[in-house]
Amino acid sequence: MPTVCTLSRRAFLLGAAATLAGCATTETSVKNAPIPQKVSYPIVPATVEELAARYAAVEDGGHVIPAIPYQEIDPKYYRQRVKDPTGEPAGTVVVDTAARFLYVVEPGGTAMRYGVGIGRDGFAWEGEGVIQWRQPWPRWKVPADMIKRQPSLAKYSVENGGMEPGIKNPLGARALYIHQNGQDTLYRLHGSPDWKSIGKATSSGCVRLINQDVLDLYKRVPYHARIVVHQGGLEAV
Repeated sequence: MPTVCTLSRRAFLLGAAATLAGCATTETSVKNAPIPQKVSYPIVPATVEELAARYAAVEDGGHVIPAIPYQEIDPKYYRQRVKDPTGEPAGTVVVDTAARFLYVVEPGGTAMRYGVGIGRDGFAWEGEGVIQWRQPWPRWKVPADMIKRQPSLAKYSVENGGMEPGIKNPLGARALYIHQNGQDTLYRLHGSPDWKSIGKATSSGCVRLINQDVLDLYKRVPYHARIVVHQGGLEAV
């Protein structure tokens, strides 16, 4: 949880290297896209053929993303349009960590929903912010605190330049960076090669999606989109 935006005139480097989730990387801003307000979308279940195409192998940015065996994933975590349960304005991104869902609210009362993996207890953030930066095929630069827990990751430290972009990179095909009150929250939405982690709490804080889903998400979420993260679930709001 599209494909590559134009970066040549809008690339910026984020100076902060440390990140709670080990998600530090070069970040890129893109132009904000208008959110249509007078459009409605039908809710139609995907056919087997549509699901196969949705999670098929895809080439993007010089990388070939493998097909996902979607039949082995709980169908509720498939990317799908649903009736909006959030009550938020169109264009808002909402993460329901309890249910393991991410929503992009659409006009007309619907939302595009994605299954996600979330952070373990003690490695999570909640609140409201904005998608300040976006990056296709980011580098993974492991911060010092994560290296202390896993010394084998030292070769991917900030000093060593991190892990090169690619299908084995834990940040996947896209990363979206959340800021709050002008400050980096160190919390990210990003792709992941580990499709088996969707629906589980195993990361160090970031919200991760299947790479095919994050490509789709990246197309739908504009620069400076509002994001709300609920740790207690939407029912607790």
